[in-house]
Amino acid sequence: MADHQRIHPVHDPEAAAQKPTIPLVTRDSSRSDKGDPAHQYPPHQHTIPVAYSRPPKKRSCLGRCLCWTLCLILLLILALGILAAIIYFGFDPKIPKYSIDNIRITQFTMNNDNSLSASFNVNITARNPNKKIGIYYEGGSHLSAYYSGRRLCEGSLPKFYQGHRNTTLLSLNLNGQTQDAAGLLVALQAQQQTGSIPLNLRARVPVRIRLGKLKLTKWKFLVRCRVVVDSLSTENNIRIRNSSCKFRFRL
Repeated sequence: MADHQRIHPVHDPEAAAQKPTIPLVTRDSSRSDKGDPAHQYPPHQHTIPVAYSRPPKKRSCLGRCLCWTLCLILLLILALGILAAIIYFGFDPKIPKYSIDNIRITQFTMNNDNSLSASFNVNITARNPNKKIGIYYEGGSHLSAYYSGRRLCEGSLPKFYQGHRNTTLLSLNLNGQTQDAAGLLVALQAQQQTGSIPLNLRARVPVRIRLGKLKLTKWKFLVRCRVVVDSLSTENNIRIRNSSCKFRFRL
């Protein structure tokens, strides 16, 4: 019966209490009241910003209108450039020429109310040097004679057509009355003693240009002539000492 006895180990609590334990902190490491420095802060993480794509902006109505307007302006400039090139190379345009040939004074008197009445007869030569371009002189023209910025008399040009390479002689009557002209008359008399009186003639003439069989829109010829005469007497023949005209046009 002794052979069948089993020996069971007995758990000794005092032996278990004396089991050596492993220290949590080694001898060479430092400790802190706030805990382990290695686990105090979380590791630094690099974050990559996410770029969100913006939705495409829709063009506003104003932007589209501005774009179309600019395109139309460019097309218009291009069309005008092509038209100008065709006219220049196809018709060889040249500027009309004007000259003052003769001035005759029919009236130049001082009235009782200190107004000055003047009547001029002016002969003008108009030349069209173009081979393929004609000029229609329309109604509503205006021609004035000035001395020292004061208008002495005025008139107009007749309606006529001037063909290719044509020279036209115009005899125009100018009439006018200048108010408060006592000082003006004294200045004219003093200027007449020198034998050199400057006059300015200004003309504004509406015209239409004819290119072959095509009649263009209405333009305005602006002509300015500076004339120096020896006197403004109705008794003597007036001699033109110097005459020059400038020409320009506009719509």
